[in-house]
Amino acid sequence: MAIRFKTYNNVVNTLKCLGEQHLEIQSTTTGDITDIDLEKNTLFPLYHINPVSVDVGMGTKTFNFQLFVMDIVDADGDAEQYVLSDTLQIITDIIAILKHGEILYGYDASHGEEERYFVDDDFSIEPFTERFDNSVTGWIVDVGIIVESVLDSCDIPLQSSLGSCVK
Repeated sequence: MAIRFKTYNNVVNTLKCLGEQHLEIQSTTTGDITDIDLEKNTLFPLYHINPVSVDVGMGTKTFNFQLFVMDIVDADGDAEQYVLSDTLQIITDIIAILKHGEILYGYDASHGEEERYFVDDDFSIEPFTERFDNSVTGWIVDVGIIVESVLDSCDIPLQSSLGSCVK
């Protein structure tokens, strides 16, 4: 199943909103993984959305993301188990909302749309630990968000027939 005609902006804004509304997440960022700001002034736990790719089919688009949830650990790693436990719960909360979250359901009967996003059934969530200005640990999950999409050449804004392009 899929949702009607959502754009990249719709999907990213929905993922960002999930982080901004989760009561335990203190910072939400998006972009390349190298863009994560791990300076001493970043608020943690941090939720980062890394766009990876988009699969385009005849009736759907699948927006593929890596989602990171991380928190600071002491240099000696004493609290690592607790941080892994807490950040795992946060990342599974996000998956649960995407999979079953009625909070994302909205209806605009006049347009015949439902604002639902669909994801696969199973996820592999992997732990990580990084040592930067701050030592962080947490989890990463690959998520493909499926939306309905029409692959139709009739709606492309062209000046004229493409016959002049074919040589």
